[in-house]
Amino acid sequence: MGVPSELQSILKQNGGIVTTAQANEAEVSNVRLRLLVHSGDLERVATGIYILPDEFVDWMFIALLRRQKIIYSHETSLFLHELTDRDPINYMVTVPTGYNPTRLREDGFTVFTIKRELHEIGITKRKTMFGNSVTVYDMERTICDCLRSRNKLDIAIVTDAIKRYAKRKDKNLNKLMQMAETFKVTKLLRGYMEVLL
Repeated sequence: MGVPSELQSILKQNGGIVTTAQANEAEVSNVRLRLLVHSGDLERVATGIYILPDEFVDWMFIALLRRQKIIYSHETSLFLHELTDRDPINYMVTVPTGYNPTRLREDGFTVFTIKRELHEIGITKRKTMFGNSVTVYDMERTICDCLRSRNKLDIAIVTDAIKRYAKRKDKNLNKLMQMAETFKVTKLLRGYMEVLL
């Protein structure tokens, strides 16, 4: 059958991934998508998400396509910012209060919730190892989140991340202290920073 050219261009732009909505926008029907899956030209990896058969599945990116409200945080964010070498076993995400995290937890995510007014502070974009852009908290917000949730995380990873942050040229200590005030971890952070700087 073969993938139609309008779908090929979307797949090329998105690292071999296309959603049903994107396909429909390119005037490729749901029936045509099912036929492409049946013929082996596409694989369905999740509801409404398709990839080329020879592509590696970027689960981090796919999860974000399916759930727009999640923001990668804590140890997953440390990994994306290269503040840890440990590849996350379970992805850690933060969602606003009121968001139902049941499905996320069933899918193996570690879910943190926060007040809606604090949910979007410090958002940035980082690339996954497959080159797709995902929503993540910046380094400063991530360190503060890790300090706030230190009882639920591996403290060795958090300590190492703060050491790595302190050595980085792109660190922003003023922003870090502002974030610490916002998230009420100033005293904790000072304790770490006095030892490192």
